[in-house]
Amino acid sequence: MLFDFLQKNGATMELAELIVELGRAVEEISTTIIHTGTGKVGSKNVYGEEQIAMDVKADEIMGRYLKTNPYVAAYCSEEMDALEPADEGGIFSVFHDPLDGSSLFDVNFSVGTIVGIYQGRNVIGRTPREQVAALYAVYGPRSTLVLSVGNGVHEFVLTSEGWELSRENMTLSGEKKYFAPGNLRATKDREDYFQLVSFYIKEQYTLRYSGGMVPDLNHILQKGSGVFLYPGMPSAPHGKLRLLYECGPMAYIMEQAGGLSSNGEKSILDLEIRDLTQTTPIFIGVKEEVKRAEEMLK
Repeated sequence: MLFDFLQKNGATMELAELIVELGRAVEEISTTIIHTGTGKVGSKNVYGEEQIAMDVKADEIMGRYLKTNPYVAAYCSEEMDALEPADEGGIFSVFHDPLDGSSLFDVNFSVGTIVGIYQGRNVIGRTPREQVAALYAVYGPRSTLVLSVGNGVHEFVLTSEGWELSRENMTLSGEKKYFAPGNLRATKDREDYFQLVSFYIKEQYTLRYSGGMVPDLNHILQKGSGVFLYPGMPSAPHGKLRLLYECGPMAYIMEQAGGLSSNGEKSILDLEIRDLTQTTPIFIGVKEEVKRAEEMLK
């Protein structure tokens, strides 16, 4: 079902087979989550963040599927400090956040996986617009897979029979007013961000913020409206979220759904990739709301 759908939507055989394999990895992560505790493992990732057991397991699962895939030339995750070579004959490089929102794991909120796929091995000097596909998974009451191969955004749900199409051609309409304001601490140092959040409150927008990029952007996409913000601040002018592993893939999906993404100056998809650990501020969601954020947060 998933393979046939991908090919009908313009994916090459190689790309479709890679995404099907990623679907198997997501399915294994979904099952593993149920049986994994919330404890920390005493290690930190390359960003200095403490890892929980599920961080490590999710990264191991993704790595196992990617390392042995004949179409993958190289891959890297936000838990790794260097690009990992895979098959010498591979044609894609894959960048992923194996467990987005892991700080929510112990309180049993939804978490996710984010993946961006590029043609070729090297991405330095390129932009996220050059992705050939992007996807994210949500591990919640249901496990879902939302993806784009450059021809719209589509959702699959995990059933006993595998991945089944649940929504096709998802779009953002902007009819309802939702806001997900990340890094609210920045309102102390940034009057412009304080004013923007105050505008949302005054205009009676509905707050929907969990602290996880996947569940928050999935809410916006499912409802067809809203905006997610994570600006920089004096102590972190380039924000916290990673371009390759989080912002780039999610921007690809949201813009395919008719939305916009921005770092405050240009689309996230047009940012030059300078290094594997690069971070960026991000405003993403419905076009008019992203434009409002750009204007108010200059």
